[in-house]
Amino acid sequence: SPPSHLDGDGDGDGTAAPREMEPQPGTSLCSPPSHPPAANDDFQFVLCEGCRQESPNLKLLTCLHTLCLDCLSENKPIGQCPVCRTVIPQASGIPDMDNLLFTSLQTRLKVYKKIVDSGSPRCSRCQGETAAVWCSECEEFLCTKCFEDHQWFFKKRSHEAKRIEDLRAESAHRFLEDTRRSCNLFCSSPGHANQGHISSIYCQKCKKPLCCSCALLDSQHAPFCDIRSETQRRQEELGTLGQKLQQKRSGFEAAYAALQDEAARLEQAQQEMRELIRQRVEQLVRLIRQEEEELLGLVEARQEQGRRELARELRRVEGVLRRMEAGERLVEKMSLYATEQEVMDMQPFIKDSLEELQRLQLPADGDRAQPGDMAECRARLQAL
Repeated sequence: SPPSHLDGDGDGDGTAAPREMEPQPGTSLCSPPSHPPAANDDFQFVLCEGCRQESPNLKLLTCLHTLCLDCLSENKPIGQCPVCRTVIPQASGIPDMDNLLFTSLQTRLKVYKKIVDSGSPRCSRCQGETAAVWCSECEEFLCTKCFEDHQWFFKKRSHEAKRIEDLRAESAHRFLEDTRRSCNLFCSSPGHANQGHISSIYCQKCKKPLCCSCALLDSQHAPFCDIRSETQRRQEELGTLGQKLQQKRSGFEAAYAALQDEAARLEQAQQEMRELIRQRVEQLVRLIRQEEEELLGLVEARQEQGRRELARELRRVEGVLRRMEAGERLVEKMSLYATEQEVMDMQPFIKDSLEELQRLQLPADGDRAQPGDMAECRARLQAL
C-alpha cells in the first residue's frame, strides 16, 4: 500500500522519512506505469453544459445545470437556462452560486494530468529537479532533496505525501478521492477567515462554522456540534433528497411518455380525418374543391389549440426531467468528491433547488389537451 505520511521509523522528528523516498537501484522515479490509467472521459460533467469547455468561472443555476460566464452572457437576452428552459431569476442573467465542486475538480484533474503525462513534472520549489513526491497538503511537487527540507520544516505536522510513480499508476477517480481534504474550514467570524483560524465547531443557531475561541468567548453561539457531524448530516440530507428525487422522477417519466402517446394519437386522429376528407372530396366534381379546402382548414383549426397546449406541456415536463437529471448527478458528485468547504458552501443552495423540484406536481389528466370535435366537419361531409 502507498505510504500515508512518509514519516519513516526513525527518531520521530521526521528526518528519517526522506530515505524511504530514495529510488531503488535499477528503477526510475519517472518511468511510466505498465498499465496507464484511462483517459478522463468520465469527468466530462465538470465542463460547461453549454459550450462543453473548461472554465474557471462556472455558475450553478437554480435548475442545477452548470454554465460558464461566457454562455450565460450570450444567453442573457433569453433569460432561461439553455438546457431545460427554466427561468433564470437574476436580472443580470448571472446566478449568484459558484459551482465550487466542479471548479475544484477541474484544478485537481489538471494536477493528475500533469502526473500521468509522459514528461515528469518538475519540483515546485527548486524548479530544476524531477519531482519524486506530491504533497497533497501543500499541493506541491517535490524532488527528493526538497522533500527532505519539507519534512524537516513540517516535522511537527503530519503531511500526506505520495510517490509520483504510485500516483501515476492510480486512476483519476482514486486521485480525486485521495485529494479531497478535510478539516479545511475556516472560522466565519469577521476577521478570522483571513487569519487562518481553522474551525472544528458548528453553531446550529447561526448555522456557521466557528473556531474554538469564538465558541468559548461568545455566549450567543449555541448549541454546538462537531463540524464533521454537520457535514455528514448535510451529505446524508442531500442523499435522502436524491433518493426521493429518483422516486418522483419515475412519475414524471411516465407522464412524459403518456404525453408523447397522446401527441401521437392526436396526430393520428388528424391524419385519419384528413384522409377521409380527401377520399370523399375526390368523388365530387371540381366545383366543390373549394369545400374541400374549407373542411381541411376546419380540421386544422380544431387541432391547433390542442397541439399548442400539448407541445407546451411536453416542453415543461422535459425541462423538469432535465433538472432532475442534473440534481441526481450533482448529489452523486457531491457525495464522491466534495470537500467539507464545498459541502458547507453549496449544500443549502442545492437543497433549496431539490426541495423546489419535490414540490412540483404531475400534470392532471383533465388538464391535457383533447382532440377537437369533428361533428361539424362530419355533418358537412354528409351533406356533400
